[in-house]
Amino acid sequence: MDTKIIEFAGLLRQNGIRVSFAESLDTFRALDLVGLRSRATMKDSLRATLVKRAVDLPAYDALFDLYFSGIGEIVKRSEAASMEALEMSPAEFQRLLDELEKLLREQGIELSELARALLQQDSGRLERLLREAAKQARVDRIERSFQEGQYAQGMQQALGMGDLARELQAISEALAGMGNPRGDEMQRFVDRRLQELQEMIRRYVRRELEQQDVAQRDSLRMQALAEKSFYYLSEDEIRRMKEAVTKLAQRLKNVLAVKRRHARRGKFDVKATLRRNLQYGGVPFKIQFDERKRVKPQVVVLCDVSDSVRNVSRFMLQFVYSLQDLYSKVRSFIFVADVGEITKLFEENEIHQAIDQAIRGNVINVYAHSDFGRAFRLFHRDHLAAITRHTTVIILGDARNNYNLPHEWVLKEIKQRAKQLIWLNPENKMTWGFGDSEMDRYLPHCDVVEECRNLNQLYKVIDRLVLV
Repeated sequence: MDTKIIEFAGLLRQNGIRVSFAESLDTFRALDLVGLRSRATMKDSLRATLVKRAVDLPAYDALFDLYFSGIGEIVKRSEAASMEALEMSPAEFQRLLDELEKLLREQGIELSELARALLQQDSGRLERLLREAAKQARVDRIERSFQEGQYAQGMQQALGMGDLARELQAISEALAGMGNPRGDEMQRFVDRRLQELQEMIRRYVRRELEQQDVAQRDSLRMQALAEKSFYYLSEDEIRRMKEAVTKLAQRLKNVLAVKRRHARRGKFDVKATLRRNLQYGGVPFKIQFDERKRVKPQVVVLCDVSDSVRNVSRFMLQFVYSLQDLYSKVRSFIFVADVGEITKLFEENEIHQAIDQAIRGNVINVYAHSDFGRAFRLFHRDHLAAITRHTTVIILGDARNNYNLPHEWVLKEIKQRAKQLIWLNPENKMTWGFGDSEMDRYLPHCDVVEECRNLNQLYKVIDRLVLV
């Protein structure tokens, strides 16, 4: 069982579920306490010790059922099929197996290991032989359904099916000539076992394919979700999106941490290197780097939280705060017609709880009619001092201003003070400037303006423009 647990942990890793060595050890301790009598208890114990994220639970459940209901279940199913074909009760079937074993022994017929496991219904040995054959045939590399026949044939060759077929044929012929009262039943049983072994192999290969499909299906679902507009997410998709944003933020965080660690020594300084190596005839034995101090960027986020863009704002705030330790300072504001700062809200609450409080009206009136101009004017009056030459300002909103004054001069002053001003608009570019959209007035005062309607666009924009 220890080997199976280790293999299962490896299977989880292959399907994108992070499992550490310490968690694997916790699994063994948990199973020592709860035992293996109950399948449900075992499943719950493994889930508690190996799975950390809610988004991984569907994949875990599918993989557990596939793995622990796998080869053992396949072998047991073949035994049941044999009894059903012979129309015998379990007791009668067992007597038939005992009589067959005794008869073969009396006739001095030596069985190969595979034939013995097959005819004696030795499920443990048969399971081991199938696993070894699958490993030899590299069945775990299967990726597509059209490969099932190829890998099934590989397993048959690894098991020596040709030799087994001849061996069982010889046994069947011997049984026919013995004149035993139950010879016909034994012969029928021997003839069926070869077919049942072939069926076991086919099911084993299909099970391996299904294990691979769990990862592929999850990956395809995430790809589809990442391309879906924030406007049309269901409640379940919002939950999955939260997990996806966290995973993407962590991946980007790791990449940026490596980049910054490499950048600490500075950039290669050609002039300084040549001057330092004049004594060597210009050969650069001693490399000189630009050691100028690099300051972590500061970020100010202004998120429109009106009904039309509330989902986009939710994920934008989550993404930025998942990476906040990469900044020297992060300040976040939400607006509809009024402006409210939610920086302290994030400091005092868990991130999703803080976002829920912010967009439900605990800070400003989120049900007011959008007035970008008024909100910008209030920000200019109360918070302009937060903008310095190290600050990247990110505005997220659709610029739908209900025909109020746009006050674009505020953006002009922010741009003059900030390192860069970025506007992310969740509407299609084709709609900018039409109706009550003031995007055409705000656009000239921004360094970067990008469409941001789904997770992929959000990720690419932040990766390319904000944090590099």
